[in-house]
Amino acid sequence: MKIIYGVALLAFSYIVGQWLGEFFGTLLGINANVGGVGFAMIILMLLKEWFVKKNWMSPDMDLGIDFWNKMYIPVVIAMAASLNVKSAVSTGTLAIVAGAIPVVAAFFVFPLILKKFHKN
Repeated sequence: MKIIYGVALLAFSYIVGQWLGEFFGTLLGINANVGGVGFAMIILMLLKEWFVKKNWMSPDMDLGIDFWNKMYIPVVIAMAASLNVKSAVSTGTLAIVAGAIPVVAAFFVFPLILKKFHKN
């Protein structure tokens, strides 16, 4: 049953984070969610620490949060990345070039870094 509480804590954080993201988007005059996932993660971390201090966090609750943490973050990042690509393609060449340069640079830099650490 306590695993459900961990998931409930995650869900609460997500809902409040999304609401904050929409609120700040509206406040800034942007018709988009501004940092809702980031707010959700911050709220979850703060709530988890608060639960630990109050000795309310059981290992089962931690498992509930950890399970969805492993599922949630990759899915959200993939969704955000696809939205960023759609936005970049629809807004023009500069956004595409600004996104492509770091990717191309990473293809050249990461093998050098890996060689450096592999030798040691």
